Amino acid sequence: MNLRAIRERARAAATVARLPLRAGAWTGAAGGVLGRGTGSSIDFQDQRHYVPGDDPRHINWQAYARTGAYTMKLYREEVTPRIDLVIDRSGSMFLDDGKTTRVWEVTYFCIESGLQLGGHLKLHLLGRSAAEPPTEWPLERALADEWPDRMDMPEPATLADQVARVPLRAGSLRVLVSDLLDESPPARTVATLTAARGRAVVLAPFAATEMEPDWAGNLDFEDAERATRSRQHVSPEALARYRDAYRRHFAMWREECLRRGVAYARVGDAGDLLAALRGEAVTAGAIDI
Repeated sequence: MNLRAIRERARAAATVARLPLRAGAWTGAAGGVLGRGTGSSIDFQDQRHYVPGDDPRHINWQAYARTGAYTMKLYREEVTPRIDLVIDRSGSMFLDDGKTTRVWEVTYFCIESGLQLGGHLKLHLLGRSAAEPPTEWPLERALADEWPDRMDMPEPATLADQVARVPLRAGSLRVLVSDLLDESPPARTVATLTAARGRAVVLAPFAATEMEPDWAGNLDFEDAERATRSRQHVSPEALARYRDAYRRHFAMWREECLRRGVAYARVGDAGDLLAALRGEAVTAGAIDI
């Protein structure tokens, strides 16, 4: 797979669409995104009485001319927001070429967007078990298209267990890229993503073939997580049950994210990346245009 070409497409998309960092008040080192405190941006925030030692450049001279009292103009601070990007490495993320490409596109888009917005980005790769901590992958290696020899991890722990082990920074924007095909309750993962004053975005790549499969008759199935095979007969009734369970699973995720104020969007493998992001992700507030 040509990761360099994928990264270039993602970089181009990030000049049009972006992670939702412009809204909200952030904390972090000095930078270019509005923070929650006072600073030296051009955004007027408030005013207060002058106290000895204040910078006279910020005195409101117009107000002094009217009232004879010294007041200070207060402006919003500009910070470098913290972005914790969490990537699911379970086998189902790399089910086929179309879904694999979309997973890489979304991953690189988040990286490029975070950097273009001036964020302090950390990249976390989920592992295979609750005992194995997530890997903090060096950003410079990701930008050089260098990744672990095997991204898809067999027999992973539940998503909730793995996300709980990520060292998320207080007040950061947490972006989870996962297909969410996991048995753990959404509430556990979402609670972790929103802990310690964090804001969260969930981007869920999916393949059209997994949402609306055309299975019929005797078929060989492979468990993408455990690499086991089994032969099963798929009747119309069984297919209907699968489709219903699939819809209910993602409805649970949507409801839980909505309840906790998390921007949630599924990103299909059809069409180009920007078109896919312009759909549900923009409407949900997971992506800004």
